[in-house]
Amino acid sequence: MSAQQVLFDAPGPRARRTILIGNIVGVLIVLGILAWVISALADKGQFAASMWTPFLESRTWEFFILPGLGNTLKAAGIAIVTSVAFGLVFGVGRLSHVAPIRWIAGVVVEFLRAVPVLLMMIFFWLALGSSGAVKPQEAPLIAVILALTLYNGSVIAELVRSGVYGLPRGQREAGMAIGLTRNQSLRNIEVPQALIAMLPALVSQFVVILKDSALGFIITYPELLQYTRRLGVGEGNVIPSLLVAAAIFIAINFALSTLATRLSVLLSFRTKGRRPAAQEAVALDAAST
Repeated sequence: MSAQQVLFDAPGPRARRTILIGNIVGVLIVLGILAWVISALADKGQFAASMWTPFLESRTWEFFILPGLGNTLKAAGIAIVTSVAFGLVFGVGRLSHVAPIRWIAGVVVEFLRAVPVLLMMIFFWLALGSSGAVKPQEAPLIAVILALTLYNGSVIAELVRSGVYGLPRGQREAGMAIGLTRNQSLRNIEVPQALIAMLPALVSQFVVILKDSALGFIITYPELLQYTRRLGVGEGNVIPSLLVAAAIFIAINFALSTLATRLSVLLSFRTKGRRPAAQEAVALDAAST
């Protein structure tokens, strides 16, 4: 019996026909909405050549698109590194056999997962700005990185914990049998294996970090969305500018998603059959929360 049959009943002919009809109706509705949006934009002249010619000029890319994209990648890149470090520390803390450490790590992770990223960005931005601890022009970047690190680091900590729990039984006993302590077995055997197994989910979380970096627009961080908005206001083509920014975000996220898919396929032979389906679902749920 397959994992899908365990989780839910396989649909019969009537259910499959109903699902097919629902999918066709859904696709037609989406296509209808898309056609209506395109028609409305065309009526407003948003597809006129004059709206798009600025993107054929080098100064547009030199002074707006590339600087904004650079700031987006800078914030997301730093946040990815710090989130992984945070997730490893608190993920291992949640697995500690010392109860106070495990409880403290659990409270921190659960609290940070519950707080919206945007609220943390605004809080850190206001706190840094009023404290004078950093230069005013540096406060937005630091606030974006802190918020992304704390939220996504707590999600990665859950990935680490669920990944270790998903390992086959006997890994810890095998490590202790060769003379390792419980902590040494955790650091040298279990966590590395869990990271390999959870690598596709980790890459998917990196996509979330990149997308959430656009929220820095709210606290005046000059990322891609901020620059394209300025370009649109200056050239009178706000919607085309935002569409270009959206296309760039989609292209980068698609590349990361493709990488995650290929990693999943590449590593499937190493993880296949090692994790029960229920634990796989827990891991994916932790990544998507």
